[in-house]
Amino acid sequence: MMMGAHGRSSPLLVFCLSLTVFFTGFLPQTEAGCRERESPNCCSGRDNECVEYTRRKTLCYCDSYCQKTRDCCEDYHHVCHISAAIDCEVGSWGPWLGCSSPCGVGTKERSRQVSVPPRNGGTPCPDLKQRRGCYGNNVICITAKEVAKILPDSFNRNFKDPWRRPHMLIKEKKDSYCVYLRVKRASAACRRKLWSTQLVKERLVCAECQSDAMSNSNRCAGDGLDNMRTFWTATGAPGCQGTWVRELSSERCHCPPYSVLFV
Repeated sequence: MMMGAHGRSSPLLVFCLSLTVFFTGFLPQTEAGCRERESPNCCSGRDNECVEYTRRKTLCYCDSYCQKTRDCCEDYHHVCHISAAIDCEVGSWGPWLGCSSPCGVGTKERSRQVSVPPRNGGTPCPDLKQRRGCYGNNVICITAKEVAKILPDSFNRNFKDPWRRPHMLIKEKKDSYCVYLRVKRASAACRRKLWSTQLVKERLVCAECQSDAMSNSNRCAGDGLDNMRTFWTATGAPGCQGTWVRELSSERCHCPPYSVLFV
């Protein structure tokens, strides 16, 4: 400090110091920020109420979303003890999975994993799954397109006929098998015949495949598929038709009375 010849302060210097002290009492010393807020000083997520005013009357925020919008208060990281934002990172797409429908139109999807999760308001992760259309053409599709033709078990076809030719007698030696099918849909016309009234939705029906109805592959056409609907039609009951799903099959079997036969 400058001193006069007799050790006194300069009158001009004393005047300047007085003005500084006077104006300092009316002006804030620092920018307002997160430390000025009542507890909690900082907010998680996006909170538009977590706001403060700066000395210039502009807004700054104390929520974690401010790192993305870049409008944080100057002391945000210091007060909230938060490091810089980390964006989400994902790995490469995996292979496409099989078609959801083994026969006909379906969908297939692929996925990817998160390698670095977002933190501190970083960019959220993009979609982790993709889906697109597909058309299933599995080897079972041919069987799925078959329509089972059925009759009541009163039309038992395995009987001894002395007029049959030798090659037809050989065919009779094939053992019957049973298929238990869950009806999923049946038309209203099925109520017109007594034997077809049992063909109602969710009824488990036993259908027997006898020797005369077997094809060269030793099976009856339309004997159903597991977990897939196939079609059936009731011969002798006009308009009676629907779908069913196979639940169980048994070799060398005969269905109980009042069942149906494959034609």
